[in-house]
Amino acid sequence: MSATANKASILIERTYPASVSELWELWATKDGFESWWGPEGFRVEVHALEPKENGLLHYTMIADAPEMIEAMRRGGQPTSHEVRARFSAFSPQKTLTITSVIDFLPGVEAYESNIDVLFTPLAHGAHMAVTLHAMHDAQTTGMQRAGFTSQLGKLDKRYAK
Repeated sequence: MSATANKASILIERTYPASVSELWELWATKDGFESWWGPEGFRVEVHALEPKENGLLHYTMIADAPEMIEAMRRGGQPTSHEVRARFSAFSPQKTLTITSVIDFLPGVEAYESNIDVLFTPLAHGAHMAVTLHAMHDAQTTGMQRAGFTSQLGKLDKRYAK
């Protein structure tokens, strides 16, 4: 496991004892996506997932752990929000890019943010390299990294030996 950051992006890599096909399903199917997406204490409900280039990805991120619900309320944040995205690049079992519309941050004009994923088969598993592109400010980029690392923790547990 490693995470490195620079001004433009954050690279997070994982190697799992799973096939590329199995990892791909986690990103490109409703059941797979819902099984792990969202930081600890959150879950998602997928409304649309079209696994193709420029295919729609629409889901609701929901705080479902009592401590996360309380933390969101204390911070004046809603306990759920809709995310509209698309697969702006899509090469089955090789690479994909999810482009999300970031329109749920109070006081911040809506913008797009990309997550790039590269899948590499290995002799005894698969490698996944995820690039998170920087958000509008350093604090939000840090929150993005923490949230994504937390949700990858769900996969880490799933594939722990």
